[in-house]
Amino acid sequence: MRGSGAFGALWGARAVSFLGDSLGLVALLLYVQASTGAAFAVALLLLAGDFVPGLFGAFAGVVGDRFDLRRVMVACDLVQGVLTVAMALILPPLTVLLVMVAVRSVTAQVFQAASRSAMPALVRDDQLEAANSALGAGTNGLEAVGPIVAAALFLVTDVRGILLIDAATFFISAGLLARLPKIPPSEPTKNSVLKDARDGLGYILRTPQIRVIGIGFFATVAFNGVDDVAMVFLAKDELHGSDSASATLYAGVGIGLLVGFAILARYAGRLKMPVLILLGFAVSSVGNLVTGLAWAIWAALALQVIRGLGIAGVDVGVNTHLQRVVPPQLRSRVFGNLYGAIGLAAGISYVCGGLLLQHTDARATFVVAGAGGLIATVAAAIGVRRSGHEEREPPVRR
Repeated sequence: MRGSGAFGALWGARAVSFLGDSLGLVALLLYVQASTGAAFAVALLLLAGDFVPGLFGAFAGVVGDRFDLRRVMVACDLVQGVLTVAMALILPPLTVLLVMVAVRSVTAQVFQAASRSAMPALVRDDQLEAANSALGAGTNGLEAVGPIVAAALFLVTDVRGILLIDAATFFISAGLLARLPKIPPSEPTKNSVLKDARDGLGYILRTPQIRVIGIGFFATVAFNGVDDVAMVFLAKDELHGSDSASATLYAGVGIGLLVGFAILARYAGRLKMPVLILLGFAVSSVGNLVTGLAWAIWAALALQVIRGLGIAGVDVGVNTHLQRVVPPQLRSRVFGNLYGAIGLAAGISYVCGGLLLQHTDARATFVVAGAGGLIATVAAAIGVRRSGHEEREPPVRR
């Protein structure tokens, strides 16, 4: 951030926006629970926010590859801010709320692809590892404290008030992003949106190095994403923890992420990014596997911290690697497709993992998830080796 005011603006915009997102999610979950009293309604809200955007991943990145990235990000923030204001003022019935949340989430998917694609224009190539680590620490750090801030805000306001605060963070973010330089498309296209979407997906499918990493990422998330569902059952049923102890376990991954990003900001440049990605897959999977064998709450917490370290490695490795090797004119589409697929993988994990949890127990679910993730990691490692993968090295700084 000292070397790039533009990156500092992006960092600030993402940090404040992620804080607002976490506040808004708490408010919406409580509103849906209070107004419907149905766990299924809460699940639908989560699916609208996570699963639905994945269905539009192929199209989300098209916008960033066709228009100036600064304008795309500012416009996405403004749209999300307006939608959040509407939610706060109307507090609509569940069906309407789900549609509004889905539209806002698809807009966020467009923003995500554009912001990741913009990074090489804001920092030097040899700074990408540190920049992605700093961005991850800022966003995940503030997202982790969001529920605590929301709890404090509920002492002085209500759901409407918190949603309005969430909306304000989008407008603040848009103001910060307006300070970025123009980042026009490298190769403007006159193709149809459908053809551009097909071209983006086709690039991934015909490029072995990208395809292997994408499939490995999808598979590890499809196995391991169930930890969010199974954690409370492990804490309450197997480890006989209190409500407070159960909530504490969910902080483990956040702690690991923050520590991991801090370490990677300094040392990630010493590794090739495919190696870092594979290490991240392995460590995050081992974290879940051994969590299933935990004998106490504190042990499960420590093991989830290890899982967070692995997730940080995956985040920095995947983002940095794609920013380096994907042609600029396809970068947003590749990010849109990849993270759209990851959203779908998370939804699959929730459903299949929930069924496994229902027919076995939390320990078995964690062990199966971790073991499956390790198998996916081995397969990805073999695929990377066979693809003859070579990453472009960052230039040596003189």
